[in-house]
Amino acid sequence: MECVIDLNAFYKHMKSGNVVKDEMLKVFNILSQEALKITMELNTKYHTPDEIIDLFEKLTSKKIDKSFRLFPPFYTDCGKNITIGKNVFINACCKFQDQGGITIGDGVLIGHNVTLATLNHEENPKKRQYIYPKPIKIGNDVWIGSNATILAGVTIGDGAIIGANAVVTRDVPDNTIAAGVPARIIRKVKDE
Repeated sequence: MECVIDLNAFYKHMKSGNVVKDEMLKVFNILSQEALKITMELNTKYHTPDEIIDLFEKLTSKKIDKSFRLFPPFYTDCGKNITIGKNVFINACCKFQDQGGITIGDGVLIGHNVTLATLNHEENPKKRQYIYPKPIKIGNDVWIGSNATILAGVTIGDGAIIGANAVVTRDVPDNTIAAGVPARIIRKVKDE
């Protein structure tokens, strides 16, 4: 299924944070099908690092720096709203729900099986199909430990560390370590 939508209109709607329903849900489906096709190619056979970059550029419709590294498998249900900085490493089995927008700064390390989720559903059961996007922003030189989950609307500051298995529901300041469920700030990062 070929994507025949206006990506700029999609980005504008997702950035607005307005409810996603009706026609925009159809756009979600089109983008999901394209992402499934690309990630299936990415995940089911060996690719050189350059081929992985090419596939990630196709997935995101954005230029990816040659310093980018990814260990498949990788999963996303959109792909078009991911922005990746330089010297980023994403380990195996990560899951990005990126419709609301995921921005990853330079020098970021993402551990095994990390989930980044940018969507929430309506609380009212009669409107539960409605979706609300909020972006996730990850600063420069961040380290996210294995099995962590970062939820919609969270910003992780430069130099921060997210502990393994953490569930991050709130912003994490620069140069701090957050861990636990829900994650809380443990201490500042040692700089020596």
